[in-house]
Amino acid sequence: MLQIENVSLELGDFQLRSLSLHIQNPEYWVIIGPSGAGKTIFLEMIAGIYKPATGRILLERDDITHYQPKDRHIAMVYQDMMLFPHMTVRENILFSVKIRKTYNQDIETKISDLVSILGISHLMERNPATLSGGEAQRIALARALIQKPRLLLLDEPLSALDSMTRERLREEIRKIHKYLRIPIIHITHHFEDVYALAEKVAIMQDGRIIQTGRPEDVFAHPCTPYVAQICGTENIFRGEAVKDGTGSVLNLGDLRIRITAQYSGPVVAVIRSEDIIISVEPFKSSARHTLPASIIDLIPAGPFIRVVLDTGIRMIAMVTRTSSEELALTPGCQVYATFKESALHVIPTGEMGHASRNMTVLL
Repeated sequence: MLQIENVSLELGDFQLRSLSLHIQNPEYWVIIGPSGAGKTIFLEMIAGIYKPATGRILLERDDITHYQPKDRHIAMVYQDMMLFPHMTVRENILFSVKIRKTYNQDIETKISDLVSILGISHLMERNPATLSGGEAQRIALARALIQKPRLLLLDEPLSALDSMTRERLREEIRKIHKYLRIPIIHITHHFEDVYALAEKVAIMQDGRIIQTGRPEDVFAHPCTPYVAQICGTENIFRGEAVKDGTGSVLNLGDLRIRITAQYSGPVVAVIRSEDIIISVEPFKSSARHTLPASIIDLIPAGPFIRVVLDTGIRMIAMVTRTSSEELALTPGCQVYATFKESALHVIPTGEMGHASRNMTVLL
């Protein structure tokens, strides 16, 4: 559906560098990365606001690299909505089709469907100044979608909203995606957006795409420590791997962990906090690693508790509040930390490339 092939762009001191991305119809992609990674500029290049210096962009096999934005049939919604204050909600939604002179009776059917999905039929005669943030974002989505775009670009559309409004709008975006069956590229800082919406995820850093794939694959197997941190992994450790004939031993500070994979030399080991099971007795399971630990601290995190452990190194596990109460977890308590070998991901430092710069690793 969308093929982005080795595109590059220079804007002052900033560069997009040899970006490639292939998106099938109707995949929902979420792009994550820190501020300054180039996410918005990347979307604006797809939309035609910027022209790449190298590479090409194909939409449905049509080379649109040098098309004007109006000729690409791509819609983009920004975080700040940019509704016209002198128009009613209805006039805002219909603006693009009126300006393109494509208004017809089919548009009335489409607008009826859209406002129903978005729950905004009661707002049609309102002025944008009277709308809440969530209502305004729904209007901006309807205005973009009434154009019947081939591709929808979302630039942090939920970032300015409160948590309850974000969750409701995520559900409405899911319905819209199912209804329209077009690809969506959504950039965000919120990991909840990835979990709730993404079929594929791309990680950006310094104008590059570092890793792509299904969210569960990228989260479980980050290609660099940077990707692990961006994906919310708290347990990231530098160490040394030594082969011993049957596998390798990971020397992580005062902790030694045996794995079957063959590694040798400096490595970074990562494990997600939710993949560590806490028990007061050795946990009976097929999991390979069970480490005696003492609890350093318990940190509330919404419905969960972050359990800070000393296993020879500092580790963080995540448990529900109910589990914490049932296990009677307290600082100083002796417990066991259990995790599967597949949950421990090892990255040889030679594979890190430029993405390991400026990394803060826990050990």
